[in-house]
Amino acid sequence: MKIPELPQINNYKELFINDTKMMDVRAPVEFSQGAFPHTRNLPLMNDEERESVGLHYKQMGQDKAIELGHELVTGDVKNQRVSEWTEFVKNNPQGVLYCFRGGLRSKITQQWIYEASGIIYPRIKGGYKALRRFLIDELETNTESIQPVILGGRTGTGKTILLNRLNNKIDLEGIFNHRGSVFGKHVNPQPSQIDIENQLSVELLKLTDNNISNIIFEDEAPNIGSRNIPITLFSKMKMSPLILLEESVEDRVDIIFDEYITHSLEQYIGEYNPDLGFKKWSDELLNSLSRVQRRLGGERYQIFNQIMQNAIEEQENTGNAQKHKDWIYKLLVDYYDPMYDYQLTKKTERVVFQGSKDEIADYLRQHYEIS
Repeated sequence: MKIPELPQINNYKELFINDTKMMDVRAPVEFSQGAFPHTRNLPLMNDEERESVGLHYKQMGQDKAIELGHELVTGDVKNQRVSEWTEFVKNNPQGVLYCFRGGLRSKITQQWIYEASGIIYPRIKGGYKALRRFLIDELETNTESIQPVILGGRTGTGKTILLNRLNNKIDLEGIFNHRGSVFGKHVNPQPSQIDIENQLSVELLKLTDNNISNIIFEDEAPNIGSRNIPITLFSKMKMSPLILLEESVEDRVDIIFDEYITHSLEQYIGEYNPDLGFKKWSDELLNSLSRVQRRLGGERYQIFNQIMQNAIEEQENTGNAQKHKDWIYKLLVDYYDPMYDYQLTKKTERVVFQGSKDEIADYLRQHYEIS
């Protein structure tokens, strides 16, 4: 069969704005280090095969490396991978594929797809490396062009709840898969730093492409969990107008209880099973408290730890979780609020408004066209 010319495309912006489905044919280890939204990893070679071919390339040159690759990916192995590719292609006829540099691996994949199905499927010119470079550049450019509006407030005021009611926002904690506090870890791990930067760049790209410049973010530290906000964006955020959400301490306790006790436990049980999920969830709760032991001081930490242990035992024995509100209240009043008051003294000149959720929503609509 004569292979027709296999197309390459480089309309990177349209690919991301349109949420184009992409097939990543790099090895799994490459994919795990960084990829893009709406991408599926269907590798030409697995990690071991890629390593063998790479060593062959260094020792014997490109021709021998290609020869080894064809020896490794043949027969049933090849048939299985081609079958997965053609299924992806048929399910995503407007999609694209890529390898690291848009070279041999993606070209071979294109050829084998065509030979198996007769479908000419485009590959991305420059591959992953070009897409990544594009998103890095766009992140810098678009950060310069926007005017962030920052939503702050005490711990537990429900900032994320309000944020998710609004348009023209970027939910950093959603992208980072972390709630932003020492207790903020989810049952599933955080994405890689590269994945976070890629997702953030895509979201900014979509907003700025719609000529949206006023974008609301939640007030964050430089790091969210073990990942960091890109320095260009964080530098701009910390110089931007600040709006403070106000709630009573009683309502804040209820909000934290709902998020960190009820919903968090549901996540763990869904990931594991009721017994193991409860054990892992309660262990993580205690581990989170231990991370602020030094700041609390030994005596206060022991008090908090005992209250938390009592709440966990009560919940495990009776199913009643209400005792968790005891340590939540004390931690807010004795630890988080004084820390917040101190940090706020460094930001008072940036505060432009403070109020309830509804009052802030009205203010944003009137002054920043954010609704």
